[in-house]
Formats: sequence, C-alpha cells, structure tokens
Amino acid sequence: MNSTSQTDMLHAPAVARNRDPILQVLRRVLPEKGTVLEIASGSGEHVVHFARALPTLMWLPSDPDGAARRSIAAHRQNADIPNLLAPIDLDASKSPWPLTRADAILAINMIHISPWAATEGLMAGAERLLLPGGILYLYGPYKENGQHTAPSNALFDADLAARNPEWGVRDLGEIRALASKHKLDFVQRVSMPANNLSVIFRKRLG
Repeated sequence: MNSTSQTDMLHAPAVARNRDPILQVLRRVLPEKGTVLEIASGSGEHVVHFARALPTLMWLPSDPDGAARRSIAAHRQNADIPNLLAPIDLDASKSPWPLTRADAILAINMIHISPWAATEGLMAGAERLLLPGGILYLYGPYKENGQHTAPSNALFDADLAARNPEWGVRDLGEIRALASKHKLDFVQRVSMPANNLSVIFRKRLG
C-alpha cells in the first residue's frame, strides 16, 4: 500500500451522529465471524469504528473513488486495527467485482447518492457473493408507499435531484422487489435517527 498521511483523511460530519446507532443494529444482525464487505465506504470512518467494535470480523472497505480510497487507507493506517483490510476499488454497478465471496455486505448512504444502476449492481453482487443466510445491510433515507417519511427527506430528495438527476431517495418497496429478484429476502426495517432506516436482507436458503 502506498504511504498515506493525515492530509488524505476525509471527514463526514454525519458519521459521528449515526455510527453508534448503526453499530447497535450490526451487533444483532451480523455473523460472529467472517468477512464483511462495505460498499462505497466513503471517508472510511464508519468501517474503522465498526472494525474496532467488532474484532472477530474481518472488514473489507471499498470505493470507486480514488480520493475516498486514500482517505480510507489513511484512517486505517492511523487506527492500526488488525481486522481492517486495505480498501479495494469496487464500482457496484460494474461486474465482475474484485472478489468472489463475503459473509455480509454493508451499504451505508449509497443507494440515494448513486444511479439506480448501482443499486441493481449491488443486489446482483450480493446474490453472487453471499452464501445462503448471508446478510445485506442498507442504511439511509427511504420513501415508503411512494411517500417521504419526513419533510426533511423530501427537501433532501429535491437537493439530490438538483445535484444529479440520477440520484434520489428510493422507495423501500422498489428496493425490496429488486432484492427479492436476487434471492435476498427482506428481514427487517429499523427506524433510525434523522429519519433514516436500517434495512436488513438475508440471502435465501433455497
């Protein structure tokens, strides 16, 4: 791995607010051992926090953006956590992915800040990589039954569309339907702070 420095570190203010509520859900749903692949790891702050808190799991961060991977690498080097692997270059919308198996997959604040093709690729990748019973964990804002769950989410959705017409808050029903096509069964939705949801899927056993 190339040398990194603290100047490479990116910081996302929302991480400090949501990392512990997310961790509380992950403690319940993730396996005790195995490899957890994080899609679109961004700054890398989430995966450092989770790897430190859940040391029996191996954590593999990924991001298609070079600046994000440099940030992840810098946070990893600074944290010096043995169960946190070096970040890999992975674009969820493209196939094949640079690995063939994971015991669980996380995608935090990804689905609404990417084209729909990335969500389609995420579900297809989860079907390929996860063994039966493997977990796919999603976090972010969602519509339910075609409606925003809060006025703030409607404003956020409008802002996303202004930034990129291919972005937007997705409807949970559409996500569930797409997941089902890829042998991913809906397990649970958990209300989270700031009008977000944790959504858990499990790879179909049969």
